[in-house]
Amino acid sequence: MMPISGVNTGAVQPLTTAEKVLGAPKVQKPEEEGRPLKPVMDEYIPEEPQEPSGRYWMGKDEDGQPKIYFDDPERAADAPNQPEDAPEAEEPDPAGQGAKGPERKKDKDEVWEANTDKVDREIEKLKKKKEELEQRLNAETDEAKIKDLERQLAQVDRELMQKDNDTYRRQHTTVRQLS
Repeated sequence: MMPISGVNTGAVQPLTTAEKVLGAPKVQKPEEEGRPLKPVMDEYIPEEPQEPSGRYWMGKDEDGQPKIYFDDPERAADAPNQPEDAPEAEEPDPAGQGAKGPERKKDKDEVWEANTDKVDREIEKLKKKKEELEQRLNAETDEAKIKDLERQLAQVDRELMQKDNDTYRRQHTTVRQLS
């Protein structure tokens, strides 16, 4: 409901005596300007083909193997007729930078060592702490201490989920060159 104070009194005008005599309608309609309004509609305007942006995207080659494609702005100007649905693959980098880093000749005497002992010790420590918390939780009778132990156990579980996987081990492996 609208409060009375919000009514626009300028739109309501009392009928004059001449209009009352002529029998004018009680509700007056605003005069229309004579032309009907056109309905507003969206119109599709196709875009012009865009210049190459230099973006990378994953695709599959003719054998169905994953491949990285590159939209190269420099090659677009002198590119032969290439279909739009078959993007051109990126050529190898002349600087020798591959997808996995710089390519170099491997020496036969080169020996590397990867060590995950630090991560393994950390995970073992968390597993022992979890076991200890579970034992304390089973023996506890005080409700406040039970809630605190459950909170600590949940925190240790979350930390174990983060650290006890191959990805975490690979990220925190210490690698050193032996020769």
